[in-house]
Amino acid sequence: MEIKVLKNIMHANQQIAQDNRKAFDEKGITVINIMASPGAGKTSTILKVIDALKGKVGMGVIEGDIASSIDAEKVDALGIPVIQINTGGGCHLDANMIKTVMPDLNIEDNSIVFIENVGNLVCPSTFDLGESIKMVIASVPEGHDKPFKYTSMFEAADIIVLNKTDLMPYIDFHKEMFYKGVQALSQKAVVIEVSCRTGEGIDSLVKCLMKKHNKVR
Repeated sequence: MEIKVLKNIMHANQQIAQDNRKAFDEKGITVINIMASPGAGKTSTILKVIDALKGKVGMGVIEGDIASSIDAEKVDALGIPVIQINTGGGCHLDANMIKTVMPDLNIEDNSIVFIENVGNLVCPSTFDLGESIKMVIASVPEGHDKPFKYTSMFEAADIIVLNKTDLMPYIDFHKEMFYKGVQALSQKAVVIEVSCRTGEGIDSLVKCLMKKHNKVR
């Protein structure tokens, strides 16, 4: 019975995700589903990208958290439309949540929407939101073994951001092993090394995102 219920939930989510994707495509909106463990730097990365793209393209942000609106307030301070979704204990966002809040985001056609999913490297990879791009952020302090432990997340990724590279000299992080794990799971994923503290690599990430945005349009 539990298996049947789970299949029904997944099927319903997929149907809504497909509707979301169609609606986004019709308006030329690129939706980026950003997934990572807590503390990897999801919000910091979003803020850096917003700063680089402000005035060049329309943007909006959907913030997903179990509780609080701290991250949404940071985005709002930059003058970017933002909606907060608090899951109340749920470990991921789903397609219906995105469908429900999108009208309130009130963004222009041909914009980019960043969805900051709940901090978790397991559940979010399973639930399609109707996004154009799945972006996974890993950070140096988390260790080089994340692709080996959370295979479904890295296998699904279109872009993998390796954040906090400025800490590389101080942490026992084997970059070759990290890349080996990524390459074993996906040949499509682009890996971009960044440091949100120093700004290194942000330009490369922005160029990658804009390239994909222009293709979606």
